[in-house]
Amino acid sequence: MQALSIATTTRLSAWRPLLDGIALSAAVAVAAYIAEPLVKSAAGGRFGIPAVVIALIIGMLLHPVANAPRFQAGMTFCVKKMLRWAIALLGLRVALGDIIALGATTALLVIVAMAATILSGFLLARWLGRETGMGALGGVATAVCGASAALATATVVPDYRSKAADVAFTVIAMNALSTLAMLAYPLICVWLGFTPAQTGIMLGATIHDVAQVVGAGQSVSVEAANAAIIVKLFRVFLLLPAVLIVGWWLVHDDAKRAGHVAEKAKVPVPVFAIMFLVLCLVNSVLAMQPALADIYPPVRALLLSISTWGLLIAIAALGLGTSLGAMARLGWRHMVLVTGTSLVILVIVAGGLIVLG
Repeated sequence: MQALSIATTTRLSAWRPLLDGIALSAAVAVAAYIAEPLVKSAAGGRFGIPAVVIALIIGMLLHPVANAPRFQAGMTFCVKKMLRWAIALLGLRVALGDIIALGATTALLVIVAMAATILSGFLLARWLGRETGMGALGGVATAVCGASAALATATVVPDYRSKAADVAFTVIAMNALSTLAMLAYPLICVWLGFTPAQTGIMLGATIHDVAQVVGAGQSVSVEAANAAIIVKLFRVFLLLPAVLIVGWWLVHDDAKRAGHVAEKAKVPVPVFAIMFLVLCLVNSVLAMQPALADIYPPVRALLLSISTWGLLIAIAALGLGTSLGAMARLGWRHMVLVTGTSLVILVIVAGGLIVLG
C-alpha cells in the first residue's frame, strides 16, 4: 500500500511542472471554441474563422504572458506529446474500403500531384532563400491536409530559430488559402466543364483542409461532395508516407551539409504516424462489423472529439509560444512559397483530369 502511495505521489510530482502550461493552453482552446460561433454570427453567418485559427491568434496575443518559465514545460508537452496523440486518432476518419473505391487512375493522379507539391515546397524554399524546414512545412501541408499535416511535419523537421513562427504561419496560411479555394475552385471546375465526379476529384485533391473540401463539394452536388470527401481522405491516409519520406530527406540533407556519412544518419520514426495507419486499419475492420453497429460509432465519435480538442489545445500552445514580432518578420517570401505549392497541386490535378477526360 505504501509503495502504491509513493508511486502515485511520484507520478503527480512529474505532472506538476506541466499543469500551468497545459491549463493556459486549454483555456485558450476553450475561448477559441466559444468564439468561433460568435465570430460567425457577428459576420451575419456569411463566413467564419475556424477555432484553430482563433486559438492561434489568441495565443500569439498572450505570448508576453506565456513566455514566463512556469508555462514553458506544459506548452512544450502540448506541442510535442499531445499533438502526436491527437494526430494518431485522426486515423479513425479513414476507411480503406472508400479509398479502394477511388480506382487506380484517380489514386495515381493524386499521388503524383502530392509528390510534385512536396518537391515544389523544397525547391521554392531554396529559390526564395527560406529554411528547408519551411519548404517541408508548406509542401506537406498543401499536399496532405493543411494545418494537421503542418503540425505532423513539424515533428520531423529539425529545430531552427524561426521554426515556431514558420509553423504558425503555415497553419494560418493553409486556412486562408483553403477558404479562398472553397469559393473559387467550384467556379474553376464549371469553367473547365468538369462533370460532378470530376469536380469532386478536383476539390478533394486540391483543397487543403477537410472542412473546406466538404463545403466546396456540397456547394456543387451530393455526388461531387461524396467524391471530394473520399479523395480527401485518401490524401489524409498518405500522411504517414509523406512524413516518413520528408523526415528521411531532411535528416540525410542535414548529414550531407554537416559532412557526415548520410547512411549513418538517424531517421526519426514518427510512432504517432504509424498509429495513425494502424487506426485506419482498425476503423476499416470495425466499421464493417454488424455486431458493433450500436457500440463502435459513438466510441469512434468520442475519440475523434478527443482528437479535435487535442489538436486545438496544441495549436493554442503553439500560438502562446510564438511572438507576433517573429511572425511579422517572416515577409512576403513565405506567402509566395505556400501560394506556389497550392498552384502546383491545382495545375497538376486539373491538367490530369483534362487529359484523362
